[in-house]
Amino acid sequence: MYRKTCVEIDIDKIKNNIEKIIKTYSDYSYYIGVVKGNAYGHGYDLIKHLKSGGINYLAVSTLEEAIEVRKYDNNISILCLEPIPLEYINIAEEHDITLCVCNYNYFLKLNETNLTKKIRFHLKLNTGMNRLGIKNKKEIKKIFDLSLKNSMLELEGIFSHFSTTGFYDAIYKKQIDNFKQLTSEIDLSKIKIIHLGKSSSIEYFDKIDFCNGIRLGIIMYGVQSYFPNKHGLRNKLRLIKYDFIRKINKMPNPYFEKKVSLEQALSLKSVVIDIQKININDYVGYGRKYKSDTEGYVAVVPVGYADGIPLNYNNFQVQINNKKYNVVGTVNMGMITVLVDKNVSLDDKVIIYSNQDSYKTIANWFNITPHALLTCINPKIPRIYIENGQKFGDVNEI
Repeated sequence: MYRKTCVEIDIDKIKNNIEKIIKTYSDYSYYIGVVKGNAYGHGYDLIKHLKSGGINYLAVSTLEEAIEVRKYDNNISILCLEPIPLEYINIAEEHDITLCVCNYNYFLKLNETNLTKKIRFHLKLNTGMNRLGIKNKKEIKKIFDLSLKNSMLELEGIFSHFSTTGFYDAIYKKQIDNFKQLTSEIDLSKIKIIHLGKSSSIEYFDKIDFCNGIRLGIIMYGVQSYFPNKHGLRNKLRLIKYDFIRKINKMPNPYFEKKVSLEQALSLKSVVIDIQKININDYVGYGRKYKSDTEGYVAVVPVGYADGIPLNYNNFQVQINNKKYNVVGTVNMGMITVLVDKNVSLDDKVIIYSNQDSYKTIANWFNITPHALLTCINPKIPRIYIENGQKFGDVNEI
């Protein structure tokens, strides 16, 4: 490691999270670990630990991600959630990647492709999100029938994606009804895996009776899947309105006590690389947006927006020597400036995000989601993994 900024991931916590989830919600046959976005910023070195925790299928967004994930496990099935261009089908064959079919014409071309080995695919239905998926019952029936006749294609799974949490509207239930209607002319018992649910589904809703698979995303990494933004008057008023709607429609309460207690695993750390003494009325950073009202010190930390730090991170806090200090001035591409005291020295460790903090609280402050907070962390920042107190990965500790 040439740079004293790193991400630390506690493998034991992630593994324990998965084991608790599967033990608590044990009615599924397939626990699909979603590792898109560099495993939600945690890095792919944890793949084998997801598997040992009980994950028996993986899902990614792109073929590039699938190829990278395959390097870490030769055997586990990997579903690519976006359609892979058929011009690259040989690459998908080579790496044994499960395809997503979400377009009728795409399937017809796939069905006519000369394949060198049997390809598995999951059929995605558009039940109301209107992003990807088929919403024509006749086309779904034709795909089902044609796949049974093609010995080189296996319709292994069928799935959809919920567009809302279902706490403040009836869309969740409507999408389930749409799925039933769209599949009413095919025999679902002939399809190996049926999966609609995601992290919030498993926490707050009863199991959908015909589903035997569940996609686990941010919940694996110990982050609460529902995170109402309570920061600011507008969001507070919006939540009051939503809670009224929820109660009227007898919808699930997203604030009830969790059935399973999870732990966050990721910490973003750096060090102090320089300290500047400032006087009263001195300005700090680009645009002269921070003006000092007293004498003090500014510590420079080598992490910035190119590393995933939100641009409005100023006025937030980092931790140095077990004390919180305010970020001041403009967030730079590769640096932030922190208002400190004389107790801070060069090379002191700086904790940007801690697994002891709430990612939800941090994300709400910046009006983003924990998903965005974590996946925006630059994948080139070294990942250090901790298991049973031992470190691996890039272990040159900061």
